[in-house]
Amino acid sequence: MSDSPLPKAQNHSGLATRGAKLKVAVLYGGQSGEHDVSLMSAASVMQALDGRKYEVTPVFISRAGEWTIPLEDLRKFDVVFPLLHGPMGEDGSVQGLLTLIGVPFVGAGVVGSAVGMDKVIFKDVMRAHGLPVVNYIVARRHQWLSAPEHVERAVQTQLGFPCFVKPANMGSSVGITKAKNVQQLHAGMAEALKWDRKVLIEQAVPHARELEVSVLGNDDLQASVVGEITPSREFYDYAAKYLDKGEAASGLHIPAPIPDALAQRIREMAVKAALLTDARGMARVDFLMNGESREVFINEINTIPGFTDISMYPKLWAATGIPYSELLDRLIALAMEP
Repeated sequence: MSDSPLPKAQNHSGLATRGAKLKVAVLYGGQSGEHDVSLMSAASVMQALDGRKYEVTPVFISRAGEWTIPLEDLRKFDVVFPLLHGPMGEDGSVQGLLTLIGVPFVGAGVVGSAVGMDKVIFKDVMRAHGLPVVNYIVARRHQWLSAPEHVERAVQTQLGFPCFVKPANMGSSVGITKAKNVQQLHAGMAEALKWDRKVLIEQAVPHARELEVSVLGNDDLQASVVGEITPSREFYDYAAKYLDKGEAASGLHIPAPIPDALAQRIREMAVKAALLTDARGMARVDFLMNGESREVFINEINTIPGFTDISMYPKLWAATGIPYSELLDRLIALAMEP
């Protein structure tokens, strides 16, 4: 990782010398609980893609899993831009399909997508490589339904309250709750199990500050400036991310008001996390910091981050010196690299 957060511009021959427009399929919608977020991301991307360079085709997947084109028609495109957030889109499923039919696509491959989607596996990988994560336990549906008292005991002895209860394989804070006691733990488990059979329960960080870094590149990864989110609610849940508007909206601080040395260390951790995950192309790495001790923890990685007009991934790169449309150019060029 270089000292400068700004990736060096490259002469990608696929864009610079080719006369015809690149045929780009924007894949969006999907069957996950993040369907609506995907629609917002796709609308922003399709509006920003340069019509002089790209012939853009929207490819919609309904909540029932129905595609607007036959799957074999995907081979007609030069590159696919998946904007499917959550399971059956961000988890390696679509990436495996595109790999099998030989179509380049933006973002991480099968392994990076799968590891990044599963919060438990991601934290296991981070912890195995010595990167800081909060204490956590895993509860599976059969464990909870057959012996909830065992999970209660593990939470009380290993984590304490408050804690966060999260579906292992969802994003956009879908299904996440904060539990301050056993009763709220039960409610949180009921909510999380609507979305996944596996639930991550993790210790809350005192005086938590939420920090994010955008990562760009295939092998030589670069990190953006660090941003901070001040949630409009008790924590950065789905409503705080996408529903609260105006004065009620969450605050975004770019760059984050933290010391330069700390920001550099966080950027380095973001790059390392992306490399360990094999998050090719793009990723957003989220951190939690104790606002008093400044102890930093890696929270999660998003291999298809949001691209809406309020999303941090493009905002962080814009603040670093790469405007939205140029960022899309770079991502498509990275997708076409061998």
